[in-house]
Amino acid sequence: MGAVSVPAGVLYGAETARAAGWAFSRHRLPVAVVHALGQLKAAAARANGAAGRLPATTAQAIERAAIEVAEGRHDAEFVVDLFQTGSGTSSHMNANEVIANRAGELLGAARGSGTVLAHDHVNLGQSSNDVVPSAIRLAVLALSERQLLPALAALAATLHDLADRHWHDLRNGRTHLMAAMPIRFGQQFRGMAEVVQAAATRLAASLDACRELPLGGTAVGTGVTCPPGFAAAVCTALGTLFGLRVQETPHHLSAQNSLGALAALSADLRAAAASLYKLVDDVRWQASDAMREIELPAMQPGSSIMVGKVNPVVCEAALMACAQVLGNDAVVAFAETQGQFELNTMLPLVARNVVESLELVAGAAAAFREHALLGLRVRPEAAAQVANNPILATALMAELGHARAVAIARDAVQRGVPVFEAARSAGLPAARLRELLDPERLCGEFGRARDGAPPG
Repeated sequence: MGAVSVPAGVLYGAETARAAGWAFSRHRLPVAVVHALGQLKAAAARANGAAGRLPATTAQAIERAAIEVAEGRHDAEFVVDLFQTGSGTSSHMNANEVIANRAGELLGAARGSGTVLAHDHVNLGQSSNDVVPSAIRLAVLALSERQLLPALAALAATLHDLADRHWHDLRNGRTHLMAAMPIRFGQQFRGMAEVVQAAATRLAASLDACRELPLGGTAVGTGVTCPPGFAAAVCTALGTLFGLRVQETPHHLSAQNSLGALAALSADLRAAAASLYKLVDDVRWQASDAMREIELPAMQPGSSIMVGKVNPVVCEAALMACAQVLGNDAVVAFAETQGQFELNTMLPLVARNVVESLELVAGAAAAFREHALLGLRVRPEAAAQVANNPILATALMAELGHARAVAIARDAVQRGVPVFEAARSAGLPAARLRELLDPERLCGEFGRARDGAPPG
């Protein structure tokens, strides 16, 4: 291929420089995946050293250098474009070269001396085709355990707290955007909490599927050049070094020719984003001047020209984040179709979209909770609207029949009076009318108790 120039003072080598030389975008592999590559290389060095396949000093130096990568100390050395070879080989070799050169330095050799080799030492028993999909899985597991699941657990807990606090606060229910029978704010918030918990449960199941690593399949899933027991030893070392609960997949062929586990996770992230979108949008509408049922904390001025205007900025930001997740999943779904024969050739793109979706769902959930829900206040106007809702006449049907209940509702609307006043001439005692039309009784008790603990 000819000579290639490598900038002075960098840790990467010729293969990285060659790949970076034709970059055409500003996008890079997510740092979470870069750090996961470091974790894998550290664990692999430990496994190879323990098995005697590497000299102890070399294995220890590789492990130390790889841990530095895992800790983010060499992020600037990862210069390959996200849009690269579909296996992620360019980014994988970027990691191998950085770790090899840094390990050589740790052994006292000059940078680039070849004391530690990227292919023969750092990549021993491995291939891009099993390492890169394994690194993506490690990245999403780590991010989920640190960010996503805690954010959803906190959101569900806050919604449950709002449900308890506002159990006796009533509002008009709404179907088709029109007033319907009354509902408790507590029931609304309890239902929201249950939606979040269900999303977290689905995501946890998808994440468990990502705990099975393709590592050990090497080039085409057959394990060529991989020593027996290597992948299992690496998984054990990942637990020891980084607290990651993973295991070698029992299905190497399908784990490498399909991205099914990551595609399923992306789909569940999309479902979580769609559910979160609905919850956030409901709150935004309820805080609007059109409804005035709740009040949200004022975060910032809402206009560059109109004075005194305050907008639901956090809600709108969360809605945009959720919309992006839906788009990301469409890309992942298409990318999953690009698994010709023994390899999917859109791995970097899947890594980028799944990691971003995970971070966006976690971030939107956390921001919505912190900056909207924690300062939410129920307006007294909401309860006042319930008393004047003609739909309350529905409660009279059992004793007066459908036709008379409709007539009472129509009369209440035409005269602009509460249903109770319109029904006074129906012949029912006032005490019975009050009982039938009691909005709190009509709301019932569904959702009074928390159904299980928040996800965690």
